[in-house]
Amino acid sequence: MLGSSAPAGKTSAAATKNSVSSKSVGRCMNPPINVRMNLRSGGSARRASIQPRPVDCTGGYLAQWRYNETSCSFRVNQSWRNWMSNRRLLIAVAHPDDEAFGYGGLISKYVAQGVEVYLIVSTNGDVGTVSPEFLNGYNSIAELRLAELDCATEMLGFSKVFKFGYKDSGMMGSETSNDPACSWQAPREELARRVVEVIREVRPQVVLTFNQYGGYGHPDHIAIQRATADAFKLAGDTGYVTDGQMPYQPQKLYYSSPAPFWVRWRIWRALLGRNNPRKMGRNNDIDIVAILENIEPTHALVDVRDYLAVWDKAAMCHASQLAGPRGQQPMWFRRLFQGRQGFTRVHPAPVANRVDEYDLFAGVQLDAPQATT
Repeated sequence: MLGSSAPAGKTSAAATKNSVSSKSVGRCMNPPINVRMNLRSGGSARRASIQPRPVDCTGGYLAQWRYNETSCSFRVNQSWRNWMSNRRLLIAVAHPDDEAFGYGGLISKYVAQGVEVYLIVSTNGDVGTVSPEFLNGYNSIAELRLAELDCATEMLGFSKVFKFGYKDSGMMGSETSNDPACSWQAPREELARRVVEVIREVRPQVVLTFNQYGGYGHPDHIAIQRATADAFKLAGDTGYVTDGQMPYQPQKLYYSSPAPFWVRWRIWRALLGRNNPRKMGRNNDIDIVAILENIEPTHALVDVRDYLAVWDKAAMCHASQLAGPRGQQPMWFRRLFQGRQGFTRVHPAPVANRVDEYDLFAGVQLDAPQATT
């Protein structure tokens, strides 16, 4: 009973069961960050392990972590996981590698919390630049790129990946961008319809895609962004019919929002190295100045500092697209400057162009929990 104490010299069974010494915690691998912080400040492990975190849609608090003294490990509280499992996020990207390079930290965090994360990849990435040694054992660039996507999928833990199979368009104005089989040439209505079908199948509360510039102006990025924005509106329209599916309206739509500081830093590095920031990348076809000019306001910042290592591993699955080893900067530097991912909230429309959320699911109305046995 709260407030009671055991007789002097004795320890109650409940106290023995629920208390954890700092020494025993020291044997555990990587306790949650809130636990580590509390232990450093002298707090008991038990108090640290049940630090409540606010849950805005329940009106109360849930303890996310519980300590298992027998196995010397911290486990996610099952009631927390059951609640979190009602959250569904759909991310729509263009190429195999966009999911890991652009959203790896966010995906890792939400999957670890029990969120169902779904992915749309509109192209097979067959126009990507690949060094010959990476093609050993593969019949084509597309086969290699999709195998790399499968690797990242296993690393990140998607609930399901939808591969639309369009050809890669290459950059704007290239010969491949005129290929009728590429996503840039696909009718906008066709691509939007395919996204609607996915939305109605997985029923996500939150949908995420590129900004209107497609991140860095890639035609495939712009095509899937437009289709996703259209599909977000159409999915809940009772007059828009897809085969055997019921209308479903997601609650929130976000675009990715690169950090202006980070983009300016890349421009500064290019100028310092006497390079043209408007002609960067392997093929000199990425305009970093245009990226900066097309950044949209950030309304949500998600802390992913504890997931940088998983993010790196997922990105390394796409080794054929990396210019060098991932994560070359010191971890303290990356936690400081890459540890928060920013997003533009498109729907519901923001009341001001400032950060007012730290969770993409803030304010979302969740489904009733599924019965468990």
